Amino acid sequence: MSKQPSEVASMFDGVAAHYDVTNDILSAGNAVLWRIATVKALSAKRGEKILDIAAGTGTSSAAIAKTGAEVTALDFSAGMVEVGRKRQPHIEFVVGDAEDLPFGDDTFDAVTISFGLRNVNRPRTALAEMYRVLKPGGRLVICEFSTPTLAGVKLGYQAYLRHILPGIAKVTSSNGPAYSYLAESIEKWPDQQVLSTWIRGAGFTRVAHRNLTGGIVALHRGHKPATTSRRPGSAPA
Repeated sequence: MSKQPSEVASMFDGVAAHYDVTNDILSAGNAVLWRIATVKALSAKRGEKILDIAAGTGTSSAAIAKTGAEVTALDFSAGMVEVGRKRQPHIEFVVGDAEDLPFGDDTFDAVTISFGLRNVNRPRTALAEMYRVLKPGGRLVICEFSTPTLAGVKLGYQAYLRHILPGIAKVTSSNGPAYSYLAESIEKWPDQQVLSTWIRGAGFTRVAHRNLTGGIVALHRGHKPATTSRRPGSAPA
């Protein structure tokens, strides 16, 4: 599976207008519950600076902003950002690359990314960038598709991804092939333990995860140490 950044960005440009509605349908409404869990885990406070990476049209950014935090929504799809700016005019949107974040060191109190790390060409490089822009003591929250923990759930989920999701996407989305990519990217994405190892490798401590919806999704957390004697370099892809 190729993940050339320009091709993936173009794909998301093409689904931007109906992206949120299609996601709600494909997740059988669970997308809302996953968003609530992510915002709760982020524990944003009034006045904090939060970076929401792969923010899409800003649905998660808007939910975070309700806490009173100052949210910056970043996405590499100009089409998504264009839609987001119209729907969420109170949110600052930036077109940018997760592997080369356009922010200075130690800028944000927390960084989050939901269902976007999987689409990054070099995810470990992106994790190193998240570490860099976090303030010492800052928090990382990642919500991402993962590996179901029960055999029966795993088999049923695989069947859904391969046979049911593409059919629903053809009806609900203007770009069915984009959701075929979605299914393939989920199947090829590493499990919870591997992602936890990548997060630790980027320098984060207190790394932990919990499964949502039987492990179909996992919520990962980590912290940048309050005092650091070194700054990890970009990890290999």
